Amino acid sequence: MTGPAARLDGAPTTLPWLCHPSTLLALVLLLVNDHVLKAAFPGLLTGKLSDVAGLVLAPPLVAVLLTLLVPRLPARAAAVAGLVAVGAGFALVKSSGYAAELASSAWTVLAGPSLVRADRADLLTLPALGLAWWSWTRARRRPVRQRTARLVRLLVVLPPAVLAVAATSVVRYPYAVGTALLDGQPAVSIGSGYDDRSWPTQPAEGRWSVSTDRGTNWRPADAAEEQRLSGPDVGQRQACVPAEPQRCYRAVRGHLRVEQSDDAGVTWRVAWEVSDARREAFARRFDNPGDIRRHFASRDLIVYPVADGGHEVLVANGRDGLLRRGSDGGWRRAGFPSEQDTADGPPALGSGGPGDRDTDVFLAFALSLTLAVAVTVLAAHLAIRRGKGPRWWGVAGSGVLLSAGIVLALAWERNDDWSTYNALLLVVLPACLLTAVSLVVRASYQGATGRWIGGALTGLLLTVVLAGLPLVGWLHGTPPQTRFAVALALLGTVPGVLLAIRIAGLVDPARAYERRHPPRPPYPPHGPYPHGRPYPHGPYPPGLPAVPDPPYPNALYPSRPPAVPDPPAPSQLPPPGPAQPRPPYPSQLPPG
Repeated sequence: MTGPAARLDGAPTTLPWLCHPSTLLALVLLLVNDHVLKAAFPGLLTGKLSDVAGLVLAPPLVAVLLTLLVPRLPARAAAVAGLVAVGAGFALVKSSGYAAELASSAWTVLAGPSLVRADRADLLTLPALGLAWWSWTRARRRPVRQRTARLVRLLVVLPPAVLAVAATSVVRYPYAVGTALLDGQPAVSIGSGYDDRSWPTQPAEGRWSVSTDRGTNWRPADAAEEQRLSGPDVGQRQACVPAEPQRCYRAVRGHLRVEQSDDAGVTWRVAWEVSDARREAFARRFDNPGDIRRHFASRDLIVYPVADGGHEVLVANGRDGLLRRGSDGGWRRAGFPSEQDTADGPPALGSGGPGDRDTDVFLAFALSLTLAVAVTVLAAHLAIRRGKGPRWWGVAGSGVLLSAGIVLALAWERNDDWSTYNALLLVVLPACLLTAVSLVVRASYQGATGRWIGGALTGLLLTVVLAGLPLVGWLHGTPPQTRFAVALALLGTVPGVLLAIRIAGLVDPARAYERRHPPRPPYPPHGPYPHGRPYPHGPYPPGLPAVPDPPYPNALYPSRPPAVPDPPAPSQLPPPGPAQPRPPYPSQLPPG
């Protein structure tokens, strides 16, 4: 491509920017740092390396995508747009907690589980945009004009660049695995995970931290301490006070509950607990709660004396973190060691609402819509059968809804919120909408009238409202348990089912028969009359007077001349008479 058109095409110039050595180095650094170095060496350095590499890689990637979407966009405009967009977006996200939360949600939907944190210290990496601009000034001098070379570079560099920017390191959440005593000092094992395949199950799967001030501050355990903490006495569910053998505590399996005994374990009473109903509503505010009875439960505890003669209790509560009983007898949820100095701490019990459970809001809407579509499928099946249609339409619609219901039930566990979003957006909602539309159209073909369609839509909306009301209450904590909310939502489908049965009488089978078998010829029996008056001789006008056909010319066989009679036979001649003299010839006449 040459001439003005080539100068307007920005791709030949922005693509070398993406393939510049400094950009490729940033690409490799971002991939290695996010997926290898951060896991092996977590800290300030690896965190800032990702920011620097991203600021160098993102502007040329944005510029290339812009020139691919807008082929006539000048290269310089695309480069400036990429630099400004990346710099402004990075500054906004790192300086605003609300923007960081919004970016995390959007990035999770688009690229999988991601976490973007607001940290003003990351703004110190903004000068890396200068390196990106420098690489642009070098790359624009050598544009790639050949289409084959551009295509090869695009296929080789663009996919890993998009992967490096989009596929950030997996977000892992802390998990209090176990507790132990090390020389009379409390020690806790904190692991991390993302779903049921990665949550730790044993204290050895976490990292030990030791406190020398009764659980106020924590330090990582060294190698020798790690070896000592891997003994068999780690992970006790029951322990007694050394100075008071009659006072014992135990963690109840499968519940957020600690019981206390004052008679050496003969009788027990509840010392602290979160009821199962409150625990479920509270746990669903977390990301990827999974099996709540397993991950939000008291695992083990330790009891250790304090200087004032009292004792303290430290309990590992899984995803909920640590539970601590002070020497004054008060119980306090302490979160995780990294959160001891934060002002927020663990989320409060009994607080929050739908704003803290955005995934559950989506699940509630999907369930109410699925139940409403089930009512519509029932109404359409009854209409099709009344219109003498095939039975398999209702069977197929029920099969699709059954599959969508199974997917929805699996997504309700919320073991992986990203998979939950994908299952609802790509499977449940499209299947429900397509099934409802297909069966309503088929029912109209089988003779369903406009009143039936209006009744079917009314049943759909009525079921969405009635089934959604208990789910909205569940999001606000009433009822607190999921099984009660789902049972009430199922009960809310009863009016829609009754309406579906009632409107089946609005189907006209004769109308369906006429639609399937139109009259031949397709003329109306009493069509519109001309001039507004009926014909005097029936539905059709009288015929015109008959005109005789002209004689058909016999072109192939022309007419013969009149017949000439044959001469008489000799036997039919009269007998000869006396000879008659012949008249003389002119030459024999006398002259004159």
